[in-house]
Amino acid sequence: MKVKIKKLHKDATIPTYGTDFSAGLDFTALNVKCHYNDDVSDVYTHYSMSELKYIEYGTGLSIEIPSGHVGLIFPRSSITNKNLILGNSVGVIDSDYRGEVKFRFKKTKQYATDEYKVGEKIGQLLIIPIPKIELEVVEELSDTERGTGAYGSTGK
Repeated sequence: MKVKIKKLHKDATIPTYGTDFSAGLDFTALNVKCHYNDDVSDVYTHYSMSELKYIEYGTGLSIEIPSGHVGLIFPRSSITNKNLILGNSVGVIDSDYRGEVKFRFKKTKQYATDEYKVGEKIGQLLIIPIPKIELEVVEELSDTERGTGAYGSTGK
């Protein structure tokens, strides 16, 4: 599948697969902005976590997700070596979005200084097909062995 990608900045890095069997394309940080309650900075300063809203990494890229598909933004496995968490768990890029691909992270420890640096791989993109769903309102759903068992019900 060919997907169009646009460099918004001359130094942006085109995403690549880490190996021939990788599912996601790795995105690289072009810049970083730290968003505080009353300030935005290019440099992380040791404000309290209550003052730091999020750390945003720009990629300098926009992408044209094909119609009938969605782009899903995930953290890389290297996130386990950082005290960061992707702010929205999984990002969604709809096929009509043409803005810059950005990654927003929240700190998990107040004074940790192990953020991603400009030039490092910061996350990955998976492009997958999505069916158009037509919902049908019914009075009953089919029975299953699990039934209405919820949280943890299959791990007993």
